[in-house]
Amino acid sequence: MAVGGIVLCGGRSRRMGTPKAWLPCGSEYLLQRMARIVAGVVQPVVVAARRGQALPPLPGDVVLAYDAVENKGPLAGLAAGFEVLADRCEAAFVTSCDHPLLQPHFVKRLIELLGEYPGVVPTRGEYVYPLTAVYRLDTRAILTELLTQEDLRVRNFVDRCGANIIPASELEDVDPKLDSLRNVNDPDTYDQILRSLGE
Repeated sequence: MAVGGIVLCGGRSRRMGTPKAWLPCGSEYLLQRMARIVAGVVQPVVVAARRGQALPPLPGDVVLAYDAVENKGPLAGLAAGFEVLADRCEAAFVTSCDHPLLQPHFVKRLIELLGEYPGVVPTRGEYVYPLTAVYRLDTRAILTELLTQEDLRVRNFVDRCGANIIPASELEDVDPKLDSLRNVNDPDTYDQILRSLGE
């Protein structure tokens, strides 16, 4: 099965106070790190952004996609990424640009767990992670319908497409601490993650 990747980076980063895509992470910026990690597992990789959004330099084989309509949240970024990948892949691994501890084996396991489902989404306790997931691209029509109806909750897309919601414990053998689910929300979590990386 051909699987591509979508890295979402169009958020406003209000809690962080500065664009997450440009946060230093070792010798690269956070968006560069995410694109590199995802590209090491799936191809092609699409970075979904807002029009006019400044981005750090990315490899030439990374495809940029822009939200067709402004201020529609992650679903608009998903739709833009799906549009680019529609003729190239059957499914896409989706992540946001703020998961710098993402593990390649975590991505591979999610793809393995997709099976015949429209999508596979991890959950941990009361938290569901619809933006660290794999979806089949034939769910595009549902995305379009939700955007048309102004129903912008990503969880509603998960439910409507019939994705398989799995306990994160099924991923612990490839990512024991489930670091792949940790994201940079604010300066404190950014500092914590940098320390995890030894910086």
